[in-house]
Formats: sequence, structure tokens, C-alpha cells
Amino acid sequence: MRILRSGSSSMTVLSVLALGAPALAQDQQPTQTKDSIVVTGSRIQADGFSAPVPMTVLDTEAIESNAQPNIFTTIAQLPSLQGSSGTQVNTYSTSSGQQGLSAFSLRGVGAIRTLTLLDGQRVVGANVNGTPDISLFPQLLIKRVDVVTGGAGASYGSDAVGGVVNFITDTHFEGIKGNVAGGITTYGDNASVVGQLAYGTSLFNGGAHLTLSTEYQRDEGIGGGEWGLGLAGGRDWFNETASIDTGNTAGGAPQFLVIDRAQSANWAKYGLINGGPLRGIAFDETGSPRQFEYGTDCISGFCQGGDLSGNVSTGRSLQSGLQRFNTYGRFGVNIGSRAELYTTLNFGWVQSNNQPVHGQNKPSLTIQCANPFVPASVQAACADEGITSFSYGTSNAALGNTQVHTDRRQYRGVLGLKGSLDVAGDEWSYDLYVQHGTNKTKVDVSNILLNRRFEQAINAVELNGAIVCADPVARANGCQPLNIIGGQVSEAALRYVQPDFGPYQHTRQTQDVAGVNISGSPFDNWAGPVSFAFGGEWRHEFYTVEADPYGAGFSNTPAGGNYPADPILGADGGNWYAGNYKNGSGAYSVKEAYLETDFPLFASDGAGELRLNAAARITDYSTSGSIWAWKVGGTWDTPIDGLRLRGVTSRDVRAPNLSELYAAPVTITLPNFFDPFTNQSILVIQSTGGNPNLKPEIARNTNLGVALANPGWLPGFNISFDYYNLEIDDAVQSLTANQIVDFCFRNVIPATCQAFDFSNPPGGNTLQVASFNTASIKTSGFDIEASYRWLDPLGLPGSLTLRGLATHVIEFVTDQGLPGTVPTDTAGENLGATPNWKYLAIQSYENDLFSLFVQERWFSDGVFSNNYIECTANCPAFDPATNKRTISSNYMPGALYIDVGGSYNLTENFTAYFKVDNLTDKSPVRNYIFNNPALYDQVGRTYRAGVRFKF
Repeated sequence: MRILRSGSSSMTVLSVLALGAPALAQDQQPTQTKDSIVVTGSRIQADGFSAPVPMTVLDTEAIESNAQPNIFTTIAQLPSLQGSSGTQVNTYSTSSGQQGLSAFSLRGVGAIRTLTLLDGQRVVGANVNGTPDISLFPQLLIKRVDVVTGGAGASYGSDAVGGVVNFITDTHFEGIKGNVAGGITTYGDNASVVGQLAYGTSLFNGGAHLTLSTEYQRDEGIGGGEWGLGLAGGRDWFNETASIDTGNTAGGAPQFLVIDRAQSANWAKYGLINGGPLRGIAFDETGSPRQFEYGTDCISGFCQGGDLSGNVSTGRSLQSGLQRFNTYGRFGVNIGSRAELYTTLNFGWVQSNNQPVHGQNKPSLTIQCANPFVPASVQAACADEGITSFSYGTSNAALGNTQVHTDRRQYRGVLGLKGSLDVAGDEWSYDLYVQHGTNKTKVDVSNILLNRRFEQAINAVELNGAIVCADPVARANGCQPLNIIGGQVSEAALRYVQPDFGPYQHTRQTQDVAGVNISGSPFDNWAGPVSFAFGGEWRHEFYTVEADPYGAGFSNTPAGGNYPADPILGADGGNWYAGNYKNGSGAYSVKEAYLETDFPLFASDGAGELRLNAAARITDYSTSGSIWAWKVGGTWDTPIDGLRLRGVTSRDVRAPNLSELYAAPVTITLPNFFDPFTNQSILVIQSTGGNPNLKPEIARNTNLGVALANPGWLPGFNISFDYYNLEIDDAVQSLTANQIVDFCFRNVIPATCQAFDFSNPPGGNTLQVASFNTASIKTSGFDIEASYRWLDPLGLPGSLTLRGLATHVIEFVTDQGLPGTVPTDTAGENLGATPNWKYLAIQSYENDLFSLFVQERWFSDGVFSNNYIECTANCPAFDPATNKRTISSNYMPGALYIDVGGSYNLTENFTAYFKVDNLTDKSPVRNYIFNNPALYDQVGRTYRAGVRFKF
């Protein structure tokens, strides 16, 4: 695997892990020779300058050796990328709209704070939060990926708070190349296939060039398993571990107990009477009563062991199914010998599907004893106890499982002019372009309840010898009685409460950009050429979303088709069990201008070479006004052979995205929300929307590093160390539903009391969630990278390459900036995205006939939360000043994954290859609270094989 990094003078790729190479603008094409790859972390085009910011580069060989059907997976393995999404993340989600979305997160600060570019140009977002989907990129033509991890905003543009991921395509590819591959897991699932083809040729005697590519990928995904503890494919690592709140804050025993094989005492697979004198009567699939098996140590509504058949967590997809199709074309015409007029067209299509959970849990229902579906023996027991109703909970296994289907389609076109010209005897390079992108996303949910119809359907009576819905209005509008005592559900009732049509959200986003970048070296000072880059960009972002009338409300969405008006349903929407999407729209414009300089301070054999790099950018947002970003940094190539020092400090900004500003209120159901006012669990309908009054986030990013590159005393050896410190102020955050209620209950922020209504109005208990510029984030740590390339090892023809990258997160402190809250440090929390240590190590051997590849991916042991104190006895009492709770176990081990692969050159044009990911079939943490797919591999051992060809 070839991984390159900036930070030294010019050198060949064959002899060094490029800790720094001659700097060109990120969109300038390197020469076509294998020995020359040029990278940069700035807009300056000055040969011999190396960026002061740390940067990792993956070239074509690195991408190919990792043999992933989606390049996103290869890049996301880099230790500096923490909290990226992908097909293993968001599989439990119904309403987020991010299912199957492949987006990068640098430094763990989120995908919305990582700027992702294609040939140095922005790409229209695949989600209303502005993040593009890497699955929509033309992947076969990508010749390298630059990952800049600091000080990038002033050079590359707003939103680059965590850094920049820039994809560089081979715009002048010549010939035909392709790739065909397939894969499957050791469990016989997640079958995948990928086919890619690219073609490039010169036209009109070299006066023009045409490049085309197309590709298709299909991943079957890994769906939900069996009810209880059975995961898909017979995977046996799930153990239904839970953290149970005992309510004890006085000390002595821990407040939270971590138990395996946990089950709720409030519901069962086919129903459970969970309160009153008949508590403990459960029902089998036929509706026959039986005694529920509670297990032992029942606390706070949970027990250990017993009847686990009603567990819903095994229904979550372990990996979303995905299909993607992409076509790309570029046509360029030479204008004279020094300019090219070009256009690119790209169409990408991605479909994903996931199952969020088993069933549709209803833990707190009231059933009348006289309901004709209640067995006679239970009706008799009601009479004996003198009750007319009982409390009831069910997983609703008989209703089936919700399915979410997401379809994203991207249309993108660019028209540009790039080249160079002489001005006053000096050469200046330029790139002017305009771009339009449209992304259309459809989220369609099926097999899901209409809550109010469900409530009417389960309230059944006998009338004239027939079982009917009790409410005459509901009966007149098609209500069919639903039997939730057991698993015998009529088709008519099922179609009434769960119609063939479901919630949908159809979004259209557009992005229009016009930009110019100019660079040159107009004069020399005493130490060498002084270089400048300057330019500007105008951008307009727009979105609109349409939702179904049952979710958005009939007053907002015209009724029609399969969504007839129903007086039982709420006219204002919010009727679905989940997926209550809303209508909305919003837009904003951005104007930016920047200036960057590379200024040599001295250069001599005795003192080395010192260069200053500085940039400033003014950005004007139509929503919040103007704001400055800047950076100051430099590099010193010391007189010591191969030793370089570098550093940069910057001010970067990120404006609120369309979602944060104008998101249509999304409604979800919280079926078991704790109400501190009544000390009970209640059903809450939560609505989350945008805040147009948000202002930009401001970040301060500092990086200091040292690199030793290809010293004469050890050719082929490279090592670097870079310290980083990132602080973000005015960070946009959304108060959680629990915080809003808790701040009201404790009178911390009285204004939050206006955000909810728990008086159980006809529409249900409601709670409004919004975002504010109240938080701050501070993270620091360091990156280490080393490599050694040994030519003809032990006399064998070829080369042996050893490489390693590691990131250590010292701290990741989030301060909500709210009264009564204390900062929290999540570094080392393995339920999050920032373990203390994360590394990637590669060993590869290659010659003219074959190659072998071994890779290790590792992250360190951690905890559930740094806000826990682990103890089993003599625990301290809760102290609000520290907000630390006590827990019986607070350990979450790390993991080591080993991948192996290789290739064999069948002919000059054909190469066969194989790859085995997670060779030891390492399972996620088995006995801990939650599996975290952002860190742990849920899939298991995966085999891949394919053939590449090139003519």
C-alpha cells in the first residue's frame, strides 16, 4: 500500500514515502511518469516548496492494493479520520436521511467540518447537511487522494475546520483499463460485485482529449437476524448487554449496573401484561396465555436472563445493502499550447436499504378486559381481581419489520479554462470554472405503523356478533380490529394500521459555483522566488424537500394518490411510528476571496532553507455577514541531512449548513421517554428543525511537526511527528430531548420549559429540539508516520516496504456552554469515534511478477465514558460539580484487525488479485453495552478476488 506525505524537498516516489514533494496546486496534474508525483497543502504552485501542514496522500497503488469496492473504505482507515460514516453506520436509523451515506470526518469533529473536493472543486452535497457521498465519485479515474489535516481553511475555503480530503482524477488518461471483482463474507452473506471501465484518448492530432469512465457496484448488505440473540449469518457475538440505572446516587453501590442478557420487563415478543394484579402473563404466537420468564435481578424495568425472545436489537442491519452506478466524462480542447478549455459531466446513482430494528415496540398500552381478543381465562382473571383494563407491552413481532430505502442521484457539470500565460516576463497559472450540481434524494419507508390507527384498531368490541373497532368514527373510515394478543393478525387489520404506502422524504439540492485561482512567482528576493496565489469563489446553495401528507400534514402537502384524508389522523402530520418527515426549503449564498504567499526567508548550505507561508481569506455569507480566515506557517529544511521542521497556526471558519439553518422539522417517536416531573416513562413526539439565526463557527488550529526524509545515511527511510491542537468556538449544537426537559426540571434554563408539552394533548406529548451556537470543542494529539523502502531485500528482486501511521488523541473536550453542565472529555471512549490510539501498519513486497500485502488496523482499549467512576462497592455519592456517575464496569477493549492480499501479473495487461479483510474473523466487543460500528468491524472475515486490466 503506497501512502505518501508532504514535508521534504523533491524526491522520487520509488525511493521514499514522500514526506514532501514539489508543491503544485491541488488541481494541477502531475507529470505522467511513474517517478514523479507532486502534492501540496496549499494553492501555491512553486516548485521546491513543501507545505507546512501535515498531509497524507494515497496514490493509485495504495488504492488498488487495498482492493475495496468503494474507495471510501480505503481512505476511512487512515488514523486521522475518526467518525466517518459508511454502510455500517446509521443502519439503525429511520429518519436521519444518512443511511448508506459515505462521508469523511477528520479529527473526529464530524463530516460537516471536513471539506471534500474533487479536483480542488466543491461537490454538491448528498445530504442537506452539505456532505457529499463518496460513492457518487468517479472512482476508477482517481489517481491520488490528498488528506490535509490542519490549517486548510484560508487556502481551500470555508468549512475546512477539521481538514480537507481532495480527490485528484487522471484527466488525461490514455488507453483502456478496467476492474472486475467480487466478494463474500465467511458467513456467506454481504456478497458484492464491482465492475469498472475507463477509456481515454487524444483527438485531433493532440489538440483535444476525451476521458470516459463507468462503474457499477452492488453490496448485498447484512440484514437483521433472528429475534432474541441471533444475529444474521449465525454471528454469535451479540449478548444484549445493557447499563441499568438503579437510581442510587447516594453512594455505596454503583448507580449503573452493566449486565449481560438483559431484557425489558415491560414487553414481550407477542405481548406481556406488565402492570397490576395480572402482571407476568405473556402470550405465545397463538395468543395463549403463559407465565413470562423474568430472569433474575430485575431493576428499573430490566432483568437479567429469562425470556429474551422479544429483544429487538438483533433486527438492526449490520451493514446496509448498497448499489451504485457512476458515469463520468471529460472533454478538453487545447487553446494554443498553454491553455485548455474543458468540461466534465458526472452522473452518479446510489441506492441503499436497511432494517432499523425488529418489530415496532409499544411498551405502555392499555387493553380493556372486555376486548374480545383477550382470552377468556384472562377475562375471568380480570373479573376475579375486580379490574376492567390492564397495562400491556408488545414488540409487535406479528406486524413485521420496517424497511428504509434511500435513493441518491447526482448530476454535476463543470466548464473551465486553465493554463498559463506570461505577465511582465513571469509565468502565471490560472484556472477559471463554473459548476452546477444537483442532488436528488428519496427516502421511502415501508412496513410502518400509523400510530392513531393502531390505537383505534386495538380498541375492539363485539357488535352484532362481529368484532369491530370501538370508535364509530374510526369504523366509518375503514378501521379494522387488530389483535395484538399473540401473533394472529388479519390481513385487513394489518393493511389498515400499516398501509402499503409509507412515509417519504424527497429532497432536491442544487449548488452553483464560479471560481478562479491564479498563481505565480513574479519576483525573487534574496533567498529565492516569492510566490503568490489569489482568487475567489461565489457559491449558491439551495434545497427543497417534500414529504408525505401523513408525516408533514395535509395543510403543507396536497393530499392525493394513496394518502386519503382520515379524520382519525392528525391533520398537522406526525402520524407515523417513525419517519415523520416535513416539508421545507432554504438557500444561502457565499462570496470568498483569498491571497496566499510563499516567502523564502533564507537559503544557504550552512543554515538550510526557511520559508514562510501565509494566507488570508474573507468570506461573506448571506445569512450571517463577513468573517476572516487566515493562516501563518513555515518550513525549515535544516542543514542536517533530510531533517525538516514545520509549523502552522490558522483561523478557520464553518458556516451553518442548510440543515442547521432551514431543516424541515423531523418528527420521531420516543416510546419510553423518562419524565422527571412524574417519574414515569411516557410516549413523546420529538420534532427537530433548523435555526436561521445561527452564526459561523470559529476554529483555531495549530500544528507543529518534524520530519526526517530519505537521509543519506539511510536511503528510503522516512519518519514524521506532528502535534495538533484544534479549538472550535461557537460550535453549533442541538440540545437533546433529555437536556431540554432536565434543564427545565432543575430550573437551570427556564426557557426550555417552553419547548415541550407533557399534558398529553390530542397530538401526544410533544417536544421541540433546535440548534444553537453555544458549544466549544477542543481536541489535541499527535500523528506519527514512518516508512522504509528496501530495494532488492536479501538479494531478492523487487522491493520491501514497511509503513506505519498512528494518531494519538490526548483530549477531545466538548463544553456545551450551558448552565449546570461541565465539559466532557471523550478521548478514549470506545463508544465514540476518538480512541486514545489508532494505527495503520502495512508491510508489502512486490516485484515484476507478483505482490504480497499485510495490513494491521488497531485501536486501543478504552471506556464507555470518562464521566463514569468504576466501582462495585464503597462508591462515592454523585457530585453535580463533576457530573461523574458510578458504574459497575467501565471497560471497552480495543481491537486488532489483520488484512492480507496479493496480486499476480497474468500477462502484461492482466493482473489477478485477492484480499482477505479481518483475517482472524475478529468479532466486535461481545459483552459490552453497544457495538460501535464506527470503530468495530461488524461484518467479520471477508474474501475478495478480482482481475484488473489495462491496454
